[in-house]
Amino acid sequence: MKLKVVGAGVAGGVVWGLAIFVLTLLIHFLSSGQHLALLTAIYWGYSVSLAGAFLGLVYGFIDGFIAGVIFAVVYNLLAGKEAA
Repeated sequence: MKLKVVGAGVAGGVVWGLAIFVLTLLIHFLSSGQHLALLTAIYWGYSVSLAGAFLGLVYGFIDGFIAGVIFAVVYNLLAGKEAA
């Protein structure tokens, strides 16, 4: 069985983008600290704020899309080499 590359990319992008978005909003409204400091180092302009949540959504979708595409391509390459 082969995976659809674009479908896997969109799925990965949606999952990772929404994860960053929701986590940013939770930390922004429920906490007072900078708990996502690693993301501020990775994503240019990102911060734990409302604007940062939407920026993280975009960055997360792009990263998740790329990761999903890479996963699907590698999976399809390995799935094509089934043992007889």
